[in-house]
Amino acid sequence: MSLQTEELLRDLAQNAESVCRHYLPAGRREGSYWIVGDLQNNPGRSLFVRLTGPPFGPGAAGKFTDGATGEHGDLLDIIRARTGISRFPDLLVEARAHLGRPQPVFPDPPQPRKAKDPGGTPASAARLFAASVPVPGTLADTYLRSRSLTQGGLTSALRFHPKCWHREEGQTRSISRPALIAAVTDGAGGLQGVHRTWLAPGGKGKAAVKTQRRAMGHLLGNAVRLTPSDDILVVGEGIETMLSLREAVSGLPVWAALSAGHLGAVLLPEGLQRLYIAIDRDPAGQRAAERLSARAIEAGIACHVLEPRLGDFNDDLRAHGKVALRAHLAGQIGPKDRWRLFP
Repeated sequence: MSLQTEELLRDLAQNAESVCRHYLPAGRREGSYWIVGDLQNNPGRSLFVRLTGPPFGPGAAGKFTDGATGEHGDLLDIIRARTGISRFPDLLVEARAHLGRPQPVFPDPPQPRKAKDPGGTPASAARLFAASVPVPGTLADTYLRSRSLTQGGLTSALRFHPKCWHREEGQTRSISRPALIAAVTDGAGGLQGVHRTWLAPGGKGKAAVKTQRRAMGHLLGNAVRLTPSDDILVVGEGIETMLSLREAVSGLPVWAALSAGHLGAVLLPEGLQRLYIAIDRDPAGQRAAERLSARAIEAGIACHVLEPRLGDFNDDLRAHGKVALRAHLAGQIGPKDRWRLFP
């Protein structure tokens, strides 16, 4: 077991009740146990989860037993049963996201004889962003327009680098490729990381490589702030998804959190009154929206979920056009913000 995994399991054990309340909400605490019907979250008193005790060994916090079936396990087994996640690395991502812990960052390796400090730091991200150029007239502009996005060059959060290093998993040689570079910033506007999307030579799509996107720096809680927030904010996962909403409704302030795990943990700005969460049509996106909605409501922020017709809002934009997308959003935007739908 790696040290990171051991620390995560320890954190889960220390937050056993929080895990149970989120993934087994039909149950309730009785003394030192969370009691529920079964792993499918049915009401009842068959399954007991220990909430106190050491993180490992007999009597550990988070251990459960189902008296009816004899089934037993730990908190990761509960998360697996409730989410349907089968791959262990993905299960760890889900657990970290619930706890609000940062995901491990796997940065590009430093180039031999050139890099003097580790990659993946905010300082490395800042150097890459500073070495990039504005989007208009570049292959990044071509790429965005190929996805029906014409306003990518209007945001200072996006830039283009003609020779951004790329290396596939398991390979030893890096190759420079053109890339769309996105700034990941914190609430004070400080650059904490960047997100890279490597592009095909002509810019008419992503590069024909296995790993087409990669982030570096400190991502948890931060976002690609494509436009400044207002008293409202629309936040979702992908850059193209959020630019699609901006394309259809130019008056919407939009942020991209870059992944479902980071969407659930994004830090909301002070003074926010209404939050719109633009989900992707997949289970991970829906779970992230639930986590973010709960945090927003607890902070007194009104929250609405925006759902696409297809897989995501860029799919909708390319399939139906911005007028149809605007009409689809009109049925989901709250009454106070419908004036933003009209240019």
